[in-house]
Amino acid sequence: MILEINHESHTPLHKQAETLIRELINKPEYKNGKLLPNEVELSEQLKISRNTLRQAINTLVMEGLLVRKKGVGTRVENKRIFTGASNWLSFSEEMRILGIEIHNFELQIFRHEVSPEAAAFFNIKQGTKVMRLERLRGKKEHPFVYFTSEFNPAIPLSASENYNRPLYEILESDYGIVAQTSKEEISAAAADNFIASKLEIKHGVPILVRKRYVFDIYNNPIEYNVGCYRADSFTYTIESKRNV
Repeated sequence: MILEINHESHTPLHKQAETLIRELINKPEYKNGKLLPNEVELSEQLKISRNTLRQAINTLVMEGLLVRKKGVGTRVENKRIFTGASNWLSFSEEMRILGIEIHNFELQIFRHEVSPEAAAFFNIKQGTKVMRLERLRGKKEHPFVYFTSEFNPAIPLSASENYNRPLYEILESDYGIVAQTSKEEISAAAADNFIASKLEIKHGVPILVRKRYVFDIYNNPIEYNVGCYRADSFTYTIESKRNV
């Protein structure tokens, strides 16, 4: 892979380097912890200073994507799944960008009485039947997330859809519904017997619970989603900026 910085761009050099290194470490050859080129080689190739390069690498180290060992070098740390708040994506898109091949272990779609949380979100009566999608997903080695999604009953989803396709692709291409906004809540919990059995962990082990309230381009509520993640496989990162 040829790494090239655009020195005429208004994007800071360290941000360009960060983007290029993210692309580099998603290459298959780096998945098993291959060392990055050393800083001298990399800075010469990018035509930037080593201090500028270190800014980029330090960001990825702080995110847990890279690990630096004195006397050894910098290699990919591929233990956790990282996601962030700056620009939300569907789960499939997040994993595709990270270069992670996702396996579907279970998939069920059925009509079910709406949960109290989803009823309040959709502003519908409790007892209303809605489409409910449940999926167990993860890496080849083991599942790491159990999703439940409930959909606004105004959306005519059916069990005949191919749910191996990205969900928001289905909504957009088949129903003309464009998901635009996601409001999220992240919390910690202890795995109950059901979730523990799905995620192949022990009862009571900490998990991360990620709730998504998804709206379309007209601010209509379309999906209430709950993801239960193995805590050893998921980290949520948030980047904040001060107004200066």
